Amino acid sequence: MVVGDIGLDEYVLGDVRRISPEAPVPVLEVQTEDQRLGLAANVAQNVASLGGIAHMLAVVGNDASAEILRGKLSAAGVSGQHLLVDPTRPTTRKLRVMTGHHHIVRVDYEQKKYLSPEMEQKLLQKFESLLKDSDGVIIEDYAKGLLSESGLQKIIAAAKRAGLPVMIDPNRTTPTKFYNGATLMTPNREEAVVLSGLDYDELRTHPDFLSEVATALLKKTDLQHLIITRGKEGMSLFTEGKSIELPTFARQVFDVTGAGDTVIAALSLGLVAGFSLQESCVLGNLAAGVVVGKVGCVPCSKAELLDFSVQMLAGHVTSPTR
Repeated sequence: MVVGDIGLDEYVLGDVRRISPEAPVPVLEVQTEDQRLGLAANVAQNVASLGGIAHMLAVVGNDASAEILRGKLSAAGVSGQHLLVDPTRPTTRKLRVMTGHHHIVRVDYEQKKYLSPEMEQKLLQKFESLLKDSDGVIIEDYAKGLLSESGLQKIIAAAKRAGLPVMIDPNRTTPTKFYNGATLMTPNREEAVVLSGLDYDELRTHPDFLSEVATALLKKTDLQHLIITRGKEGMSLFTEGKSIELPTFARQVFDVTGAGDTVIAALSLGLVAGFSLQESCVLGNLAAGVVVGKVGCVPCSKAELLDFSVQMLAGHVTSPTR
């Protein structure tokens, strides 16, 4: 089950050949427009494209964007029947205007506020009803207001009572106490520093920078495991009092948008399928290596993952940290 802030990613793509005579800004000659699943919906479609079954639990507005999301979720093999409607808020949309692989501007349509008590109760009831059909829970926190401290703590507690692991992709602006008791968390390096509460300027010359951050973060959250993703440097796994460095696997990097979504989807699938935590992290790294070679929030398919893994094993693709 994927629980989190959901959104629609929109792209306007074209060429820039001149600067506007009205203001010193580029003029985009539009060639194509596209709409894709974003935020937590991208995690759900990655779960589905990798061969899993995803229950997408989120809140949308009563608007056209919500209908587009439902249609795109269905096309991606994810049911939209668990999207709850809150008419007081719009469905989140993120419009990216691009030329080639370069972003010109991003326009966000959203409302950041916590759910009403009544809507949060509906969310919790729906969550508990889906637990019996789930093997694990992924929490995608984009700090749009879906997940309050009390709501998230109830979700974690209910999942633990059901014996299900809880994997969290955190937001750097959310207090760490929101995540207390989860199985694992997958912040990137910058998020981990902010969430740890440590001072970056004091840390950056420390010989064991990440271990200091991880120790502080594990103490604050009562997590079982911590995974810090480090882009082209791979990821660091902190578990059972030790750290394990895992390399990245990437071809040419075009766009890192959504790579973290792919990591947690693949990693979580590995865990609930019976892989060890370290094996699951490798699976997540391989899947991320596929999607960074694409533009925008595009999922990694099972076939792509298998093909890329074979290439890595055969030595046809090299890792910067191999």
